[in-house]
Amino acid sequence: MSDPKNHMPLAELTSSEVSNLWSSYLKSSMELRLFEYFYASTQSNETKQVIEKMLNQTENSINELKEIFIKDNLTIPLGFTDEDVRVGVPKVFSDTFILFFCFDLTYLAMSTYPIALSDCTRNDVREHFQKNIAFFVKIQNELLDLMLSQGVYLSPPQVAIDNEVEIADSMIYLNGFFGGSRPLNAPEIANLSRIVHRAQFSKMVFVTFSKLAKTKDLKQHFSKGRDGLQKVLDSLQEILEKENIPISASGDYKISDVEMPPFSDKLMLFFTNTCLGIFCFAMISQAMTSSLRTDIVSKLDKISEDMKKYYGQGLLLAIKEKWFEQPPQVVNRKV
Repeated sequence: MSDPKNHMPLAELTSSEVSNLWSSYLKSSMELRLFEYFYASTQSNETKQVIEKMLNQTENSINELKEIFIKDNLTIPLGFTDEDVRVGVPKVFSDTFILFFCFDLTYLAMSTYPIALSDCTRNDVREHFQKNIAFFVKIQNELLDLMLSQGVYLSPPQVAIDNEVEIADSMIYLNGFFGGSRPLNAPEIANLSRIVHRAQFSKMVFVTFSKLAKTKDLKQHFSKGRDGLQKVLDSLQEILEKENIPISASGDYKISDVEMPPFSDKLMLFFTNTCLGIFCFAMISQAMTSSLRTDIVSKLDKISEDMKKYYGQGLLLAIKEKWFEQPPQVVNRKV
C-alpha cells in the first residue's frame, strides 16, 4: 500500500488516526441523513442551495473515509443508514430552524476537524481533514451571510469598550460573590452570550425530539434535557440581566406536529449526545478558562457537572437500546 502522490509506502494508521476517522464517519453518516431531510423539506431556494452543498460534501467525505477503511483493512462503521431517516414525511422544522440546525453543525465540524488534523500524520488522512476544514469555513460564511440577509442571525451583544489600558490592582477583580463585583469584561460577555444562544437552540431541539421520539424512555430523556437547559438559561441570563446586557433570541424555532417522525430514535439520541458533548467539553471549558469572576466560574462549573451527568445518562440509554457502536479497540494481548 503506497501514497499515489509520492509512491511512498503508507504508514500504518496510528490510534489517533483510527479514532478520528471512526468518529468522523459516524458524525458524517448522521449529518448525511439530516441534510437529506432538510434538503427535501425546506421551501427556501437559497437555503436549499446551501444544504445541497453540505449534502454533496458529506457524501464525498463518507466515500473518502470508506476508501481509507478498505485499504487499511478496517471494518467500516455501521453509522446511520436509510433506515434512520424518512425523507418524504411532512415538514417538521421551519426554514429558519433548519438554518440554525445547519449552522450548528458547522460549529460541530469546526470543533472536531481541527483537533483531528492536529492529531494525524499520514498524508491521506491529513488531506481528508484539511478539505473538510476548508469546506466548513466556507459554508459557515455562506450560512452566516444568509442568516444576516434574512435578519435571523443572533448577534453577540455590542458593548462600549474603555479605551484606556488598566491594570488590575487588587484581588477584588476576581470577586463575584457578596456584592461589590466588577462589571463583566468583554471575554466573559462573549462566552456567556455564546452559551445562552447555544442553549436556546439546544432547548428547542430537545422540545422537538421529545415530541418525535417513539419510546417513553427517550421522551423522558429529551424532556429532562430541555429542563436542564432551561436551568442553564435562567442561571446565565440572571448574570447578564443584572448588568443590563441584552441577549437576542430567535422567534422562529417553529415546529409542526407530525404523526411520522423524520428521524429514528437512534439518530436523535446520537445527535443530542454528540452536540451535548461539544456543548459540555468545549464551549463551557472555554468560558471557564477565560472567566475571572468567581461567581461565573462557580455557575459554569455547576453547569458542566450537570451536563456531564446528563451526557452519561444518554450513553447508558444508547447502550441499553443496543444503539451504541463501540469505538475500535486493540487486540487483547493479555496472556
